[in-house]
Amino acid sequence: MDRRGFSNRLGLRWARLIPLLALSGCSTRAFWLFHPRGAVAAAEFHVMLLDVGIMLAIVLTAGLMALVFLYRYRKPRRQAYDPTFVKSNRIEVLVWGVPLLTVGVLAYFSYQAVFATNPYHPKAITRYEKTEARKGMAVGPAGALRPAITVPGKKPVHVDVITTDWQWLFIYPHRHIASLNKLVVPVGTPVDFRLTSATVVNDFFIPKLVGEIDVMPGMRTKQAMIVSKPGVYSGYSADYSGGGFSWMEFVTKVVTAGQYRRWTHRMAHARRSLTDTTFNRIAAPTINLAHTPKAFAHVQPGLFRHVVQRVMQGKVYATPTAMTENMKKPRGVRVIH
Repeated sequence: MDRRGFSNRLGLRWARLIPLLALSGCSTRAFWLFHPRGAVAAAEFHVMLLDVGIMLAIVLTAGLMALVFLYRYRKPRRQAYDPTFVKSNRIEVLVWGVPLLTVGVLAYFSYQAVFATNPYHPKAITRYEKTEARKGMAVGPAGALRPAITVPGKKPVHVDVITTDWQWLFIYPHRHIASLNKLVVPVGTPVDFRLTSATVVNDFFIPKLVGEIDVMPGMRTKQAMIVSKPGVYSGYSADYSGGGFSWMEFVTKVVTAGQYRRWTHRMAHARRSLTDTTFNRIAAPTINLAHTPKAFAHVQPGLFRHVVQRVMQGKVYATPTAMTENMKKPRGVRVIH
């Protein structure tokens, strides 16, 4: 093949990629990880972009060099051959220096990310609070101070999370209330989670707000988050746990401080009480196709710890075989963006 034919063929191959440019206008709304609304999720997204960008730079450069070498050293073209060639300092620097530099950069950002997203003490929340405090001291056009969303040192909201087959129970121990399949938290306030499972391992995951973490039976794990924008977000289990796993979702509502106070007041007057007996009924395998939330008041003190101890003693909630055999297409499954 002559040089002209090779060029035309190479150009035709690249032309086939032009339609892919049309994808640049596609919406990313369904890609929850691309739209973080929490400090921890934003830190994870930032590190992901850095990792992907660095690796793409390496992969694209290597691909481009491969094309250049194929073209430059193609068979019809004669290149000078030097039988005395032994070593090139430039090649040595590229072959060893670039990988070492890449590993060093990735290690640095990974080190920062580990502490920024540490579930037991995420520094991303501390940085967010300090940033909001500085914004709050900014003088506006009229000379007034703009109120900050977050006040550093604000008392966090504590939530105990217990997973069952296949529902989510959220207990607010300081207010003695609980909510089933619905999490409500105030905007701009740190939220500390204690998590355990009454059955099998699940993964607590709210893509726009906080990364996933294992929720294990008979054990206690922690997670923390702070949300910068009110709204309704989707949370679910990211670990397969049986027949009802596909519908094991929960709604996360982030509201203002005033709305949160009113919500807790209404919850405190709920008709249902959450006792050990009530929890046993909740923990029985249930496929909640409609994602129906329930409210509970007068939560039994120490229920979270009691669930952990009972699982360690061998408590099991058996799943009836007919429950999974007779499953049909769910009615009214909601998708929250």
